[in-house]
Amino acid sequence: MVVGLGNPGEAYAGTRHNAGFMLVDRLAERLGTAVDQYQSEALTGEASHRGASVVLAKPTTYVNRSGDAVRRLLQDEGRKPRDALVAVDDLNLDIGQIRLRPGGGSGGHNGLGSIAQALGTEDYPRLRIGIGSGYARGEQVEYVLAPFSAQQQPAVENALERACEA
Repeated sequence: MVVGLGNPGEAYAGTRHNAGFMLVDRLAERLGTAVDQYQSEALTGEASHRGASVVLAKPTTYVNRSGDAVRRLLQDEGRKPRDALVAVDDLNLDIGQIRLRPGGGSGGHNGLGSIAQALGTEDYPRLRIGIGSGYARGEQVEYVLAPFSAQQQPAVENALERACEA
């Protein structure tokens, strides 16, 4: 299962905070499926990859409240937390960088914190997609809710492609 975090709705499409959604959409495109079925407070799709069934999910609960949706998805699918790769944006990584870890802390990411609280564990894999930290003090919310610039887009596209291979 791959769960990409982001905020639902057209107003947030393409924003930095939706890097997880972008990855799920890219995977769905590559695997020839759509993420358009509503299940457990998320849009989901299913595909086959290397002979295994893969569920792709985009919670509809907004980033900071993703935990309940992820918990319900895991329950509905009969899976454990370590079976779900969670893809998120990361302010601490430069744009274009990705980092795959088997577990760990939230790093200040409210979505990861929500998931850890809902699951009662931080033992689930995560893929962090760098969005940089090019904002002035006190403007973090505006930064993560803004789209990538045209100059940043090639690095983002490259990161998403590499993340698909991870």
